[in-house]
Amino acid sequence: MSSSSVPASTPAGLPGGRAWAALAVLTLPVLLVSVDNTVLGFAVPTLSEDLRPSASQLLWIVDVYSFVLAGLLVTMGVLGDRLGRRRLLLLGSAGFGLASVVAAYAPSAEVLIAARAAMGFAGATLMPATLSLIRNIFVDRRRRRIAIAVWSAAFSGGAALGPILGGWLLEHFWWGSVFLLNLPTMALLLAIGPWLIPESRDPAPGRFDPLSALYSLLALLPAVYGLKKFVESGISPVATLAVLLGVGFAIVFVRRQRRLDTPMLDVSLFAHRTFSVAVLTNLLAVFVLVGCLFLLTQYLQLVLGLRPMYAGLLLLPGLTAAVVGSLLATRLVRRFAMPALLASALSVAGLGTLLLVGVSVDGGLLIASTAFGLIGLGVGVAELLTNDAILASVPARRAGAASAVSETAYELGAALGIAVLGSVVAAVYRNGLAEVPGVDAGHLSAAAETLGTAMGLAAELAAPAGGALAEAATGAFVAGMRLTSVLGAMIMVTAAAVSWLSLRRVTLDSAAEDGPGESESRLDTDSTR
Repeated sequence: MSSSSVPASTPAGLPGGRAWAALAVLTLPVLLVSVDNTVLGFAVPTLSEDLRPSASQLLWIVDVYSFVLAGLLVTMGVLGDRLGRRRLLLLGSAGFGLASVVAAYAPSAEVLIAARAAMGFAGATLMPATLSLIRNIFVDRRRRRIAIAVWSAAFSGGAALGPILGGWLLEHFWWGSVFLLNLPTMALLLAIGPWLIPESRDPAPGRFDPLSALYSLLALLPAVYGLKKFVESGISPVATLAVLLGVGFAIVFVRRQRRLDTPMLDVSLFAHRTFSVAVLTNLLAVFVLVGCLFLLTQYLQLVLGLRPMYAGLLLLPGLTAAVVGSLLATRLVRRFAMPALLASALSVAGLGTLLLVGVSVDGGLLIASTAFGLIGLGVGVAELLTNDAILASVPARRAGAASAVSETAYELGAALGIAVLGSVVAAVYRNGLAEVPGVDAGHLSAAAETLGTAMGLAAELAAPAGGALAEAATGAFVAGMRLTSVLGAMIMVTAAAVSWLSLRRVTLDSAAEDGPGESESRLDTDSTR
């Protein structure tokens, strides 16, 4: 094939067969990131027993990956526009694989946190590249909607696959084996990606601004850290200072973007109602989905005592429902108005979240599985609608930046879901362990760190103290879950109302497509270059 460049917005695009083959390859990193998010939740109990992290360290192990990833997505999306999206995708894949090896063999909680942060850095190169490449490969709106549905379904499919694979690995190997799942996927992507995925970039990207990249990261990390501290221990000088520092850097970042001729993030995109509401809705939907998944994995294993494999199978219907929801939405959106469909999907997810109030220490398998099924179905539909709206609101040459915003919303929602809902549960849990008959203060202090630690200590203590500690710990955890289910339901209902009221006169097909002069993003159809 001769080397050539075709504008991304021309009908030519890529030949049909090659376009779908490229899509198949682009789903690999999506599956990877999704599997990594859910499989780690299942490893928390065994990881806690081995490394004995504190409650704060455990939350950082789980969500530092998402925080770093979310903080760098916009930066990496812009770099992909400049350096080449395929190139950045392949470089990030290699780095992700190396960081996964370090995480798998981490000897301490501190090393694991550092490795997870490195995985977040590398992962930030993967996601904006995949969605922006799809935006440029599939120039026909209907074909692109199907491609985005497949891309969204890969997220949910990976989340469904993670518990099954993770459960099997945890029953046969050590907790670090869950990170080694990444290596075959990365190897396959590096082997066939250069041949199937076309390179694309913004032909006139402008100057890269390192200060903007720094400010975006400094805006996110302190603010999230302060928010976690607020939830964990109430208002404190450190938490307040951290939030104010994050807000301050956010203001500086936005002001700098407005002054630059070629900003890292075009903040004017948020003036488009469809874009801004879709981003916010995306974030809130994932916030509830991932937060509930994180808590349910611990509930099923530590409270009900299920083996990891069985716990994964119980959550499989909900994660499968998210896949079905993404694919089903491509048909539903042709028959129903987008605002009504989006609000309905969020309401279904809210109903599922509220059902989790019914879980108990003695049982709740059917309630948990049904509730998560409704959450998955609603969020699956909402993800397709919001991602399609986000991409349709910008020209192809800004696909990298818009994709980065979409992925930032997804990853930030996932990180905040774990951090905020996890911290709420942790606060209720600690209060429930203030005093347990027969258990001394030292053991209570250790047990208050995590539920996994408490159950380990309960097994070591003689009866009746061990039984009393286990009963108090599981009861406190379930009480925290019930509270977070009410909070999650309120968030979903609010998001449903806002999305309908804000977008009730909008259809997806009315979103802005490339106008004259906007078909500049370069797509290299010779994949061997």
